[in-house]
Amino acid sequence: MKTSIARKILMALSGLFLLLFLFQHFIINSLSVISADAFNSASHFMGYNPIIQFIIQPILLFAVIFHLVMGIVLEAKNRKARSVKYAVNGAAANSTWMSRNMIITGLTVLAFLGLHFYDFWFPEIGYKYVEFGPEDPGRYFGELQHKFVNPVRVALYCTAFIFLALHLLHGFQSSFQSVGFRHNRYTPAIKKLGNIYAIAIPLGFIVIALFHYVSLLN
Repeated sequence: MKTSIARKILMALSGLFLLLFLFQHFIINSLSVISADAFNSASHFMGYNPIIQFIIQPILLFAVIFHLVMGIVLEAKNRKARSVKYAVNGAAANSTWMSRNMIITGLTVLAFLGLHFYDFWFPEIGYKYVEFGPEDPGRYFGELQHKFVNPVRVALYCTAFIFLALHLLHGFQSSFQSVGFRHNRYTPAIKKLGNIYAIAIPLGFIVIALFHYVSLLN
């Protein structure tokens, strides 16, 4: 029992860390809509700051892998612990679609991360540590826009962010509850904040992708 609770707490803490990263990532990406120079400056800082590159980035990668593995482990144990399967109507009455399908939405988000790494992270690592390319603080905006020329890729990004929203609609408030932050006075506010975050952040990413796609059509 204690092990199960510890797993849920660790799962929640890794999720909260990823929520902070997602928000930070959104802020930087939103700069690309406002100012190419501001986006280039922020991206260059993130790409060459040694603390971010060699401390925070490995922690982030570990958090992503840990969150995925722990989610699969907990889901497998939950399924095994159920001696009686819920009827379809009973399951819907006792839980939301998001809570019953966190693995599906999570794996969809993971697939998107694979695409995102292929589009941005792997080329960045190759440029800096394989090709040893020179520092070019002005290259990031053009590289970002280049990825949104293809309408299929834009559609994949937008679809992935919809699944991310579904994942966050349950995951945000669940993370706070798992670490013991549950109170009649504060829980409704946390739920409302979670719903706002889960919709606003993925929607913001969708707007950014569509903005660059449309701007490249002109």
